[in-house]
Amino acid sequence: MRIRIWLGLLLGGATLASAATSGRLDAQENPLPAVEKVRNYLPHMTVPEVQDLLSRSDMVILPVASLEQHGLHLPIGTDYLNGVERAKLIAQRADVLVAPILLPGQSPYHMGFEGTVTLPSPLIQEVYVEAAKSLMTHGFKRFLVLNAHGGNAAITRFIVDRINQETEGIAVDLGAVLGPFRQPLAGTPQSDNAPPVFDRHGGTGETSSSMYLIPELVNLDVAVPAELTLPPHMEAMLPAVIGGDPTALTVFLAEGLKDEATGKGTSAAQMSTTGVWGVRDPAEGTAERGWADTESMVTAAVAFIERWNELRPPGTGR
Repeated sequence: MRIRIWLGLLLGGATLASAATSGRLDAQENPLPAVEKVRNYLPHMTVPEVQDLLSRSDMVILPVASLEQHGLHLPIGTDYLNGVERAKLIAQRADVLVAPILLPGQSPYHMGFEGTVTLPSPLIQEVYVEAAKSLMTHGFKRFLVLNAHGGNAAITRFIVDRINQETEGIAVDLGAVLGPFRQPLAGTPQSDNAPPVFDRHGGTGETSSSMYLIPELVNLDVAVPAELTLPPHMEAMLPAVIGGDPTALTVFLAEGLKDEATGKGTSAAQMSTTGVWGVRDPAEGTAERGWADTESMVTAAVAFIERWNELRPPGTGR
């Protein structure tokens, strides 16, 4: 009798152990989408892979982005995600490291919409400069600072200048050097034939890029035209801005999209019902336009990198 009891306990225990093991195996299957490894993308790389890249290249792309509202139809991480995707695409054609450092940028004027995260300019600068110093320690020398958020334009220039003035590294603002290399793609318009209207943050341009780069995160079903309320003097400037007057645009942007605390009355929430800064329906964006704009930028960036390598091959200089 005791032997039968012991056998029963042993067999029952084995069955329970088997079931538990099976349960653990099921539990270990990650329900989230699989992560696919991307070449030259630092978060995916091992130490030997970084060492191997260093044997061929000393160049790094540093995306500078933001976490901010992008209307009802685009994710808060639009600038970060699109910027990193562009950097990855460049790195598939050119041997450069892509090193994302921060998700947030400087976006105080979007804080009226839930989910926005903003950091002060000096802090952002310090983080990127210190990150660049870390990479210099390992042998990376040249830095392409890719600004993916218009509000970071001045910060990007400061980061570039500080790397050049304070460290052994060499940096350029990638967006500022692409002009001579950027050509429109035949047969694929980077805009469309719609009448010109005010169409900026979260509008058809960003929507189009997102439809190409991060289509799973775009929800056009909820996209609607924003209702804008601009200060009267800015409203009066709009025809000149839309008409392409560079002075009008400069003056307009000097006041537009500023922190509510400045008293200008031009934060995103004060001017727009949806957060989009424009009157055109974002749903008019197209993946084709997004591809054309991205392809033009990526091709120009690769051409610049190749030219920089001709002028200063990796490993030259001090």
